[in-house]
Amino acid sequence: MDKVPFYIKISLFFVGLYAFVSILYAVQDILIPLVYATILAIVLSPVVNFLIRKKFGRILAIALPLVVSFLFIVSFIYLLGSQASLLRASFPAMATKFQQLLNQFIVWIPDHIPVSNEKIRDWISSSKNELIGNSRYMIGQTLLYTGNFLVVSVLIPVYIFMILYYKKQLLDFVHKSFSTARNKEVDEVIMAIKRIVKNYLVGLMLETGIIALLYFISLLLLGIDYAFLLAVISSLINIIPYVGGLVGVLFPVAIAITTRSLTYTLLVVAVYILVQQVDNHYIRPRIVGSKVKINALVSVIAVIAGEALWGMPGMLLSIPLVAIAKVIFDHIRPLKPLGEVLGDST
Repeated sequence: MDKVPFYIKISLFFVGLYAFVSILYAVQDILIPLVYATILAIVLSPVVNFLIRKKFGRILAIALPLVVSFLFIVSFIYLLGSQASLLRASFPAMATKFQQLLNQFIVWIPDHIPVSNEKIRDWISSSKNELIGNSRYMIGQTLLYTGNFLVVSVLIPVYIFMILYYKKQLLDFVHKSFSTARNKEVDEVIMAIKRIVKNYLVGLMLETGIIALLYFISLLLLGIDYAFLLAVISSLINIIPYVGGLVGVLFPVAIAITTRSLTYTLLVVAVYILVQQVDNHYIRPRIVGSKVKINALVSVIAVIAGEALWGMPGMLLSIPLVAIAKVIFDHIRPLKPLGEVLGDST
């Protein structure tokens, strides 16, 4: 049989890749909660195994960690909600302060930039109308995402329970999908995936906690209102690779400029830049980066591709999914070069 020409191989590869990506996009409503549930089930699996060894029934051993996790998340959300209600009550005063700053800015510009007050006011008016229009769209999108989030919040615990309950059958299916001679290699891949997912999530939670603490202490020392709420929000947004740190600073800046002064606003920006530098050069490489050996170029591309494919969930899932793909590639001989490309040898 003649050797298949290279141009046919590359054509088939891109056609297959296009079909694969199209399927991922088309079934995202099914896959996203299922992927989240699988990752969380991997994390909870050692706890379930421990409870089973302690003679707990299988159903109770699975349900107990789920209930405890649910109560913790609900308590945390309630705490944030109580802080957010205080922030919401101060919105009118903050809006008045912002309008005063805007008026001062309008008066200041003509003395330093050759632009008339009328043009400035027209520009601000058009920008305000555009902002209102965008805000309405964002509110609609937020309501849509909130509805989707509530649906996913119900589905994920159900998926986690089912995955943990039928774990043996699922693992047997994976083993039977390959020849008996490769069972040892399949076990190695499964164990490597479990290890990298658990280490990554534990490292990520530890990093988020440290960043939240650093933000909270810094904002508290600066006397910025709602320091706890702002620190938690910024640290959670920081989970988004590469762009989270930039977005997270916007909220404390808005609070500082409307409740304190420009000096405090600049101090907040300086503190956030300092914390980001500490995170990027010391915390993340040692706590998270050491668990996932993915090079920076691939990480950036994965985050962008994840956002384009699945939106915000895709950004959050991009790094662990690429890390899992690397583990699989490293154990498949024809794909080992691709695994090396994804890795970080530095």
